[in-house]
Amino acid sequence: MGTPRLVRVNELLKREIAEDIHRNFSGSNFDTAAVTVTRVECAADLRDANVFISIFGHEDERDRMIAYLNRHRQEVIRLMIKRVKLKYTPRLHFVLDESIEGGDRILSLLAEMERENPEAFKNDEETDEKS
Repeated sequence: MGTPRLVRVNELLKREIAEDIHRNFSGSNFDTAAVTVTRVECAADLRDANVFISIFGHEDERDRMIAYLNRHRQEVIRLMIKRVKLKYTPRLHFVLDESIEGGDRILSLLAEMERENPEAFKNDEETDEKS
């Protein structure tokens, strides 16, 4: 059985929106290198889509950057319409995605725990190799 249509549409929009953000805003004072489109979730009727954005660095400016994207979403939609043919063009809603940062925080805590107590982690690695 194939991939459900909505999943394919979400992935297509994710790729196209990421390219459109880079194309449209790279010449402005907006730091496109710090922006990553992590996922897109379209409504079942394809009328609305939440675009989850991860922003590397710029901790103090994240809300401003998301607001900037929401203000300029029509420009992204205009570029997207040229390459993506759908019955309905979804309204984009940019949302800050902090899940990658949460994962980084967990990994740094694990690394810190391993530095503090390397023997505990060494024993875990030995049991993994035996099984």
